[in-house]
Amino acid sequence: MPTEKPRYTIIVDNDLLKQIDDFRFENRFPSRSAATLELIRLGIEQLRREQKEQK
Repeated sequence: MPTEKPRYTIIVDNDLLKQIDDFRFENRFPSRSAATLELIRLGIEQLRREQKEQK
């Protein structure tokens, strides 16, 4: 069943793709998309923590 969630495409270089794949396999994510979503989530959380520390 197709998802109703928005989609978009990103382009990465080979080094970043390898890092994403390494993260994926080390953490047993089922897909690159799932691993990428987790990396984005983690990055946003880190940015929010840093912003709170600056205040």
